[in-house]
Formats: sequence, C-alpha cells, structure tokens
Amino acid sequence: MTMWKITSGRGSRLTKEFVENNVVAVGLDDETDFTSVTSREEMRALVAQRVPSLTEKQVIVAGSQWWRFLNELQIGDEVLVYEPDTRNYHFGEITGPARFELGLIPELPVVRAVSWRTEVPRDALETTTKNSLGAVLTLFKVPAEAEIDVKRVVTGEKETVGANDTEDVDAEADLDPFSDIEGLALERVKDRINALSWDDMQELVAALLRALGYRTSISAAGPDRGKDIIASRDGFGFERPRIVVEVKHRRGQMGSQEIRSFLGGRHADDRGLYVSTGGFTKDAHYEAERASTVTHLMSLDELAKALIEQYDQLDEDGRRLLPLTKIYWPA
Repeated sequence: MTMWKITSGRGSRLTKEFVENNVVAVGLDDETDFTSVTSREEMRALVAQRVPSLTEKQVIVAGSQWWRFLNELQIGDEVLVYEPDTRNYHFGEITGPARFELGLIPELPVVRAVSWRTEVPRDALETTTKNSLGAVLTLFKVPAEAEIDVKRVVTGEKETVGANDTEDVDAEADLDPFSDIEGLALERVKDRINALSWDDMQELVAALLRALGYRTSISAAGPDRGKDIIASRDGFGFERPRIVVEVKHRRGQMGSQEIRSFLGGRHADDRGLYVSTGGFTKDAHYEAERASTVTHLMSLDELAKALIEQYDQLDEDGRRLLPLTKIYWPA
C-alpha cells in the first residue's frame, strides 16, 4: 500500500469539491478523456498536443503524473489532499479505478473514487513533513519519513511501521525546486502567522488595517461585545465607513451562530470583518452573505495573502510580528 499526495488544482482551490464528491481528479482540460491511453509515451504526446504552451520538460512531468494516476495508484492506496482555508490534509483511501466523468469537477474530468477517513492538521506535522508535502508536483508518492509522520497523527501513536521507501519525483523529471516558490512561501508565511499568540494575532490584523490607511483602536482584554478592533479613517469612528473586527485564533471553523452573534448590535452603516485562522463553515458564509451589514469573512489563507500584498506598507509593529525578507527571482 502506497500513500500519495494529490494537488486539487492551482492553489489547491478544488479540495472542497474533491471531498464533497468523494474523489480525487486530474485533467488536461475540461473535456479530454485519456483513460484509454496505453503508454507513457502516448500520454506525453497527448499532453503536448492538448497543451502546446508547455515546455518539453513540463510535458514529460505532466505525462508521467497522469500515467501514474491511471496505472500506479491502486485500490487501497492512501491519499492526501490539502485544504488551504483550514490548513488540514484530507486523508482517505482509493476505492475505484480511473474514470472519465465530465462536469463532476471543473477542469478535471478524470477521477478516482475515494473514501475520506479523517483530517490531518498541518500544524501537527513535523517541519520536514510539511516541506515534503509542499512539493510542486500535482501527484507524487509521499516519502517514507513523511508517511510515518502522517500516520503518527492519524493513529495518535508515537511510531508507525510499514511505510514505503518511495521517491517523491519521477527519476526522469528534473524539476526546478523554485517553480512554485510563491506557493511554498505562502504556506511558510501562514505557518508563522498561525504560531502567533492571540494578542499578537489581533495586533497583526490591526497593522494590516493601518497599512490600508485606517486608524485602529484595539479593545482591552475581557468582554468586548463582539469587537476586537475598530478601524476608521479618522480614528474615532465618526468618518464612515467604520470597520468592526472580530479575531478568532483557534483551530476549529467558525459557524453560523458565531457570525450571528458578531452581527448582533452592528449599526446599519458599519462594515464587519471577521478573521478566523480556523476558517469558516458553509453556513457561516451563508449567514454573512445574507446579513444586512456588509461583512467579510477572512480565513488564514486570505489574511496571509493580504499581508504579503501590503507588506511594504506595514508599520514597524506589523513587521515585528511578521518579519519577512523580499527575494527577487527571475519570472
């Protein structure tokens, strides 16, 4: 039995669709059925034909990964898919052969059935495992040490035996280790943010608002009646809009009840910002969308992206909490 890591589209944006439909999926586009391909060479030729913008090396890598998806993944193999919003890996078992199913997953019509078992928090894994699972390949075998670490978290045991000594890249695919440096950097930034205390997290969110041109007031510790930060252009809340911010720094997702509680007592012309490093449920998003007060729900993923985008405008307090170094790399 082998453990595989599969990326659910660019930026892992289709993980929820994978889980809801009990599948993993790949594809060249939204209509190509390559389930009847009989060799790696034929697969690579099809990739080159359907995606002419790819380099020769990219064609080799893509063709090898799609071939693996069809032929090397076996029923009973284990699979990991990452969800950036919750910072969890979904852990499951392959239960069916590859099949073409148009329209099930946008852009990825070749799927395999999966029985999802549990979720593995990224923060519970060792640093070397995080680095291994961050490899840029769409599909790869999880290295032995990383597999042991994942199963340690899944089972709650100190040690796990029986891992496969596998490589995480094809021997023929000499990948550029920096080809997805932005994605890897984003996850590292999220790691740093998530390690902050609640007080520092509140200060960092306030620093982001100041970088956007607002003046901020942070509530003292204790009951805050649903607000941790007040932000406005004048610093007093007289000039509209006044942004009322709630910050939740915990692992679990926020649900509709938390959003309703936050919205209670808001003025009609207020703007709400609810930051949760644990993410939000579907019902929470629905509650925010139908609220009379304009409210934005910000996950850890969105917070990290906003901080990176505004980093040059962050004040000294913000940069102290999240020290980053700018690196120039050829595009």
